Amino acid sequence: MNRFCYILFVLLFVPVMLSAQSIKFSDYDREDTRDMNFEIIGKLNNTILVYKNIRYNHKISIYDNEMNTLGVVKLDFVPDRTFNMDFVVYPDFFYMIYQYQKGRILHCMVVKMDANAKMINEPVEVDTTQIPVMADNKIYSTIFSEDRQKIMIFKIQTRYQKFNMTTLLYDNQFNLINKNRHVTDYNERKENFGNFLLANDGGLAFTYDKQSGYRDNSNALSLVTKEPAQHTFTYQNIDLGERYIDEPKLKIDNLNRRYIINTFYYKKNRGSIEGLFTYVWDKDKGKSSLSEFTELYDSLRAEAKRDGSLRFAFDNFFIRQVVVKKDGGFILTAEDFTKDTRGGNTPWNRYDYLYNRYSSSSGYYYDPYSGYYRPYGGFNNQGITTYYYENIVVFSINKDGKTEWSKIIQKEQFDDNDDNFMSFSTMTSGGEIHFLFNSDRKYQVISDQSIALDGTIKRNPTLKSPQRGYEFMPKHSKQVGARQLIIPCAYRNNVCFARIDF
Repeated sequence: MNRFCYILFVLLFVPVMLSAQSIKFSDYDREDTRDMNFEIIGKLNNTILVYKNIRYNHKISIYDNEMNTLGVVKLDFVPDRTFNMDFVVYPDFFYMIYQYQKGRILHCMVVKMDANAKMINEPVEVDTTQIPVMADNKIYSTIFSEDRQKIMIFKIQTRYQKFNMTTLLYDNQFNLINKNRHVTDYNERKENFGNFLLANDGGLAFTYDKQSGYRDNSNALSLVTKEPAQHTFTYQNIDLGERYIDEPKLKIDNLNRRYIINTFYYKKNRGSIEGLFTYVWDKDKGKSSLSEFTELYDSLRAEAKRDGSLRFAFDNFFIRQVVVKKDGGFILTAEDFTKDTRGGNTPWNRYDYLYNRYSSSSGYYYDPYSGYYRPYGGFNNQGITTYYYENIVVFSINKDGKTEWSKIIQKEQFDDNDDNFMSFSTMTSGGEIHFLFNSDRKYQVISDQSIALDGTIKRNPTLKSPQRGYEFMPKHSKQVGARQLIIPCAYRNNVCFARIDF
């Protein structure tokens, strides 16, 4: 009887488990230790490329579809003091944009490379900037359109109470389309620029918000746009109705030619989060088509927070992602995040986390939740920092700004001094959004919960390493195919990569 049950189990369940996913691990190079910076470039001509950097050593590892190492290309042409590597990837080649400093001159370079990480042409200098001795040197950034037909390199400098932005717009062959400059008055203690995005038609959009006073929430919000043929930047002031906001998130709906802004809002300064504000700008009509405040109801608050007053339930939620639907609606996800430093003098505070985002000299905005890998997990000398990544809330909003449904994905994650293995990533496949996150303290089992367009939540088979010792870092993963994901892993003191097919 026991033997019969075992055979029945194998016949019925093992094929299902095998069809759920397959995992292939790359070999690990002993040089690829945990203090290495990396970025998954993507999949080109059926090979997977990963950029790696330790100090002044830059290289690209090439893997086949079985994650066997085909080669390691050292980027010897990259000078010392090189930083801010960006990649724009196409099916059979990619651009690498980087900047380096020589003396007081910053050089921004671009090089075109093939699927074997070989140079197609020599590096080309696209811009230079002379900086003062004590100024910030990380001033260049790269963005590109969803269809990758437009690329923009922009630089921002903030000195003498001025916001100075220069934009260089290119086509997909890196031919310069236009160059523009925007200079405006700027107070780095009260004003914030962010969410720089490029539309398929080459239009630039970003957000501007302003606080009434230092350590206040923002009570002024604008959408800033510049069309490719224009030389001026247009500010669309948004009526907040005496409400306060923080952390605005911008998303471009290229199909319906709309700009979408979402942010949590407060009824009073430094109060508790009351709900979600959505604003939509219609490019064709040249006006706003939606401005909606949606209050968060008590039943959702009770499900979102395990304990404490319902009024505070969403105070530590941060917007992570917006996925646009074909009909103009969208899916929005937010995550409950806090951290606690013991032995230091910096208690957790949402305001400080969001607005402590300036370098000492430039004031340049960055996203506090960048998702970038932090070598050594960001250890500090002020004590032990415990990171808490908890529940995920998912909203489905229709094109008219009304909530169709809202769901809570329950999770509880915490660790000391290292948050690289926590939080979550998403993968879109088959009309569902998969939420992937570690569900055990050893980071060797990944939970896979998917949400369909009608809000149905499905618990899929967990992803588990067939070999012991591999720890997954889902939030640093990258989707490289319709059902394929590359996830970084830690194995002992080394970093490697896993290919997962669903």
